[in-house]
Amino acid sequence: MAVLWVAIKAEPRVFALSVLASALYALMTVGTAQVLGWATEHVMLPAFRSGRTTAGALAGAAALIIGVAALKALGVAGRRFYAGLMQYRMQAEYRRAVTRQYLRLPLAWHHRHPTGQLLSNANADVEASWAPIAPLPMAVGVVFMLVIAAVSIVLTDVTVAVVGFLVFPAIALLNVVYQRRLAPVATRAQQLRAEVSEVAHESFEGGLVVKTLGREQAETERFEEAADALRDANIQVGRVRGLFDPVLEALPSLGVLAVLLIGSLRLQAGAMSAGDLVNVAYLFTLLAWPIRALGWVLAEVPRSVVGWRRVRGVLDAGGSLPYGAAEPGGDAAASLEVRAVRFGYESAEDEGEDVEPGDVLHEVSFDAGAGRTIAIVGPTGSGKSTLTSLLVRLVDPAEGTVLLDGVDVRDLRAGGVADTAALVPQQTFLFDDTVRGNITLGADLPDERVWEALRLAQADGFVAALADGLDTQVGERGATLSGGQRQRLALARALVRRPRLLVMDDATSAVDPQVEARILAALRAGQSRQVGQDGRSGDRTGATVIVVAYRKATIALADEVVYLEHGRVSDRGTHAELLVRSTGYRNLVNAYERAEAEQEALEPGGTGDIEGGVEDGVLK
Repeated sequence: MAVLWVAIKAEPRVFALSVLASALYALMTVGTAQVLGWATEHVMLPAFRSGRTTAGALAGAAALIIGVAALKALGVAGRRFYAGLMQYRMQAEYRRAVTRQYLRLPLAWHHRHPTGQLLSNANADVEASWAPIAPLPMAVGVVFMLVIAAVSIVLTDVTVAVVGFLVFPAIALLNVVYQRRLAPVATRAQQLRAEVSEVAHESFEGGLVVKTLGREQAETERFEEAADALRDANIQVGRVRGLFDPVLEALPSLGVLAVLLIGSLRLQAGAMSAGDLVNVAYLFTLLAWPIRALGWVLAEVPRSVVGWRRVRGVLDAGGSLPYGAAEPGGDAAASLEVRAVRFGYESAEDEGEDVEPGDVLHEVSFDAGAGRTIAIVGPTGSGKSTLTSLLVRLVDPAEGTVLLDGVDVRDLRAGGVADTAALVPQQTFLFDDTVRGNITLGADLPDERVWEALRLAQADGFVAALADGLDTQVGERGATLSGGQRQRLALARALVRRPRLLVMDDATSAVDPQVEARILAALRAGQSRQVGQDGRSGDRTGATVIVVAYRKATIALADEVVYLEHGRVSDRGTHAELLVRSTGYRNLVNAYERAEAEQEALEPGGTGDIEGGVEDGVLK
């Protein structure tokens, strides 16, 4: 009732109209019985006694029956229209609410919840939550109908009414048993829907891995296992409903038989007329089907409650990033300061419990003056990518602060960090859109500015060589481009916004070292001609650059290197200084250099992207 009340409060006018239409249907259903009883008593029986009837009597009876049927049809149409309108509005509203909540919740929350589960929350769970809305007005109309019918039956004959009414406690008891049997299996089925969605999403996302490593059969078996479990759970739900539905169908029919039996005895005793018996029997016959509407609502309630709880789990989730009112300062390159930052990831099992997450970063501190380039270097698992997420406030540290221009990022207004800083992540994502659409992401930016960003990212050559230039469709996730080309478009996407702080998380690993050097040199130079929003040229002040890197040539371009080990700042200094005094740093960058040299030896000839593709108009 609490779930249904949410919908009623949200759409009171539509619900009222649907209930009024349902009440009209109920009233006309009872009216049909009254009309048939009247026609039996005043038209049919006199005709049988006299052997004849009049056209007027037949026309009058037909007019009454047709009039009642027309009003009944109007009630059915109104009930279905407004019930459907209410249901689809609630589903649309809560899909939007869940999606808005996904966008509001921090990345740390998304780390704890698989994508398949989130898709299920926004789709199957929302649909299940409001599934009872469609039959609800019918059920309310049935209650209204039962009241009218009960009064009519009692006024006709109390004895027959008592016999017929015994069916209602039986239905109520049956529903209680049904709810208790169905609730756990419905909960299990709803959870398995999310698991099937999760497995499917992972298989599609990892399609390249599945194909290249020959894991098609394994993935098929994994999906088959989850699908079979869902099938079995749905069959179990169907079995419970299969036991419930026939009994619910039979009870009103048994009530009709009892009414006919007792009514026949009462008719023989002269306690009631034939018209009264037809009236009462027909009322119980009509009630047998509408009572099913109560069963439909009750059948959907367990799944609805499960879906609602899962949807509310998303809508009530905490952990949003609080914002202040401070404005990001200036147009020049931003200064960055990281003070004693600590951060750890909480698992989904630990969510809501008093469990300390394992730390990924410990007491990390460094600073980057305006316009400087800082290289973050460290072995795998040292916390480099986590640190980049903290710098652009995708997550907040458990302890410590990150300051932009001396202001704690938590004190900046909503959107303040995005206006100042841009992240080019390690995993490049492109939408199934044009080159222009992937760079502007819907922002109203002139093509001159887009081309300038492409030039800075050393991507203008291959984009100009594409069949439709900026209007070329890149395919899902940029499938028509090489890895290096995708990385450079992602970099151009960040640069077109003219960030004052640019954070690159190993964002040039798939491009040729010479191309990477030109990109970083252009960024480090900090001065280039840009075309502004108004179409006029002007000087662009360079950004402060934080780059996660492993190549010696890239690292050597940085003003300072921050070397991470086990989530801590092990050393800081220039590349040359760290090569001399830090054994771990020296071994790491030399190992990277040897691995890169071996790869180049295995793939001789040509420069450009490691994965090939069009480079400066030449097919590699």
